[in-house]
Formats: sequence, structure tokens, C-alpha cells
Amino acid sequence: MFGSNPDSVGHSNSGLGATALIPARFVWAYGGRRVFLTGSFTGWSEHILMSPMEGCPTVFQVICNLTPGYHQYKFNVDGEWRYDEQQPFMSGPYGVVNTVFLAREPNISINLCGADSPGNMEVDDAIIRPIVPPDGVALERISETDVQISRHRISLFLSQHTAYELLPEIGKVVALDVTLPIKQAFHILYEQGVPVAPLWDFVKRQFVGVLSAIDFILILRELGNHGSNMTEEELETHTILAWKDGKIRQDRQIEGSMKPYARQLINAGPNESLKDVAVKILQHRVSTVPIIHPPSADGSFPYLLHLASLSEILKCICRHFKHSSGSLPILQQPICSIPLGTWVPKIGEPSRQPFAMLRPNTSLGAALSLLVQADVSSVPIVDENDSLLDIYSRSDITSLAKDRAYAQIRLDEMSIQQALQLGQDANSPYGVFSGQRCQMCLSSDPLHKVMERLANPAIRRLVIVEAGSKRVEGIITLSDVFRFLLG
Repeated sequence: MFGSNPDSVGHSNSGLGATALIPARFVWAYGGRRVFLTGSFTGWSEHILMSPMEGCPTVFQVICNLTPGYHQYKFNVDGEWRYDEQQPFMSGPYGVVNTVFLAREPNISINLCGADSPGNMEVDDAIIRPIVPPDGVALERISETDVQISRHRISLFLSQHTAYELLPEIGKVVALDVTLPIKQAFHILYEQGVPVAPLWDFVKRQFVGVLSAIDFILILRELGNHGSNMTEEELETHTILAWKDGKIRQDRQIEGSMKPYARQLINAGPNESLKDVAVKILQHRVSTVPIIHPPSADGSFPYLLHLASLSEILKCICRHFKHSSGSLPILQQPICSIPLGTWVPKIGEPSRQPFAMLRPNTSLGAALSLLVQADVSSVPIVDENDSLLDIYSRSDITSLAKDRAYAQIRLDEMSIQQALQLGQDANSPYGVFSGQRCQMCLSSDPLHKVMERLANPAIRRLVIVEAGSKRVEGIITLSDVFRFLLG
């Protein structure tokens, strides 16, 4: 039997002084009858009894006052040693153990949450570390020298590797003929599950551009305008080329006939460096860059090799520095302590960029206008308390190609909630705003954790939420991370 004196919790290091201790909450969310916690902070000899959470008897928790720094720990569940596979872990003298790092600041206020967070809302943080205000006033900041060292090493790595290394061993790339009708093109995007596709012009014998979700948004807005030049019938036969040419003429008129106009396909060759590819994506504000093998001297066609994205490049960075993360000092920094992402302005901070959020009953037309005018790729959907429900992204618009849903909708009459429901599988067990599409993080999460999450091709952004309430505090995108890393 393990001893369980509740008064011993947090006092094993009392000799160090109460002002040096930080409260940290440990959670075991996987059931059991009796669960104990032990770790390096108890000398691996004291076993602390964990209590089941009220209303959730399969989740156990305990709060311990620990010294700042690095700690190891593990759980004993009904006499069996266990560790949480969802948290950082490593092998050591005591077998496989979890690890946690506590910031060196004794006066940080904490906001606790854990397994009471719904599992389908992707907050990967069962052990909540101290929450630091986004301004980072109370945080021990990293030096500018360490920032520059980290940036230099990342820049050097990206400069020494090429786009060729991004090519998968097997896969497919969807390209569209510019003579395809727009209706058919968007059906293809929806069926293939891709938000963007390069465009091939057989007459010019070259790739001439891309068709993306923003094109579909502009088309739907034009269809919804009274006096529109494009009717629903024209959408059935209007080609990609005709649509693009029409947009070019319209843009020229807006920009002025005297202003030179040139719109070229943003692409890269297989021998260009990963840094050059990343910079192209950032400078031109695109989601992907086609990797195109140039035509050879014998007059052969150029051919499309791959669509490169920032998530792939970020994955290369994470993989390369996985076992040498100590050479990048910025990786351990909480995201709230570095200039990263877009944050909800606090009272008294009028200089911060406005942060857009939507309510579920917002019209689809208003949401699409916001995506275009604010030039953002997504907007969080929140309740009356600004707690996160879901997120609406540009790429969601392609779901309206399903069953020609776009032909039946009126942008100002359909809500965001209804639009998302149209795009869902009728057999899905989840309802609207189930959180399945929401990827979240906390302001206390270290940069390396955010980078690892964003290296997943399915994740383009993380919504920063307040622990427990899931009130939206900000958003971090792939572009944000690269702008910071590349300086």
C-alpha cells in the first residue's frame, strides 16, 4: 500500500522557501480506482494520492507546489506503473516517465484546466503550466542574442536543403485545364479534397496560375449581387480562363489604366532552397507554391512535381532539430512571450490589430466579405462569451460544390452554422460546432509544441484559448511562425 498524507502535497521542497514554489496541476484522465503520483520532486519515494474530479470519476487530479525547472513524474494506477502517452515522455532510470518544465517565475497566476476539456476540442495539454499574460511582463524573457542565434541556425538549414527533398515517393497532384467550366473545376476541388490547383494552358504550353477557394468566394459574391454580370447558367459553362481574364480586366480598371499590370504564376524549381520557397509563400501570401520542372532544351513540356507548403517545410525543421533542440533557445519559449500570432486586444491596447470573430448566426455573405476584406484565411466562430465553437476558413467554401449547394443558397439568408452543416457528411455522428475541426493551444505552450502541431499538413492554424473557458485569446498561423523564425 502507498501512503497518502494529503498534507504532504507540495511540502517536500518547503525548505527552499514558499516564494520559490509554483503550483502545477497533474491529471490522470484514463480511469482507475486508486491513482497515485510520484516523481523527481518527491525523490521517487513519496506517493501522492490523486482525487477523482467532481462529476467525472474517471479523471483524477492533484495540485503540487514545485520548484521552477525540469521535473519527471509517473502514475501508479491500481498498483500498475503508468505514464500519459499524450504528454512529453522519455526513458530513464525509473522506466518511461513524463516530463514537465515550469517557468522560473514564482508570482505567475495560474488558470487551471485539464481533462474537463472536451476531448474533441484539440487542446493537447493535460498538465497545465502557469499561464502568462500575452504581454509577457512577468516572464523571464529570452535574450535578443539567443533569438538571432536560433534564427541563423534555422535559416542556414533551410538554405542548405532544396525543394526536391519535399517530393513524396508516391502521390498525386491535381492540375486543371483552363478550358474547364468553373462549375466542374470546383466539383473537382471538392471531390479531391484540395483547396487549390495549378492551371494548365495547352495553347501557351505552360502553367499560368492557380484556382483557389478565394476564386469561388468571389464568384459566389458576384452571383449574389443584384445586376451581376454572371448568371447561374453562365456558371455552368463559364470557363476558368474566361473568369480569370474577366478578373484581370476588372482589377486593371480598379487599379487605373495607367498602372502597369502583371500577374504571374508563383512557382519554384526543384533545386531552389527551402528558404526561398518559404519566402515566396510569405511574400506573395499564398498557401502553396507549385514545384515545376522547367522545359528542357528539346522543347518538352514543363511538368508539375509537387505543391509545396509551409507545413512541409516546418516538418523538415522539426525533424532536423528534434535531437538538438538545445541549439535553438527560442523553442522552449512560451508563445505568449514572443512576438507571434494575432491576439485579441486587451483593454488599454488600442494599437493592437483588430481581431475578427463570428457568431453562429452571422450570415455567410458577411463571413465571406470579412475573409476577403480582412485578407485572412479563417475566422473563429464563438458564442456570446467569446468561447470557441468552431472556425470558418476559406477552404470551407469548396464544400458548397457538394450537390450543387451553391445554386440554392442566398448569401445573406444562410448563416455560418447552416453553411457548415451543408458541408458535413450526413452520416457524421457529430453535430455542427462539434469541435472536430478546431485545433487549439494555450498561451503557455512552448514554441516547439506549436511548431510540432502546425507541421501536420491537416493543421494550418491554432486558436489560442483561455484554459477552462476556451475564450478566444488569439490565433497563430503557419505564416506567423515562419515570419518569426526567418526574422
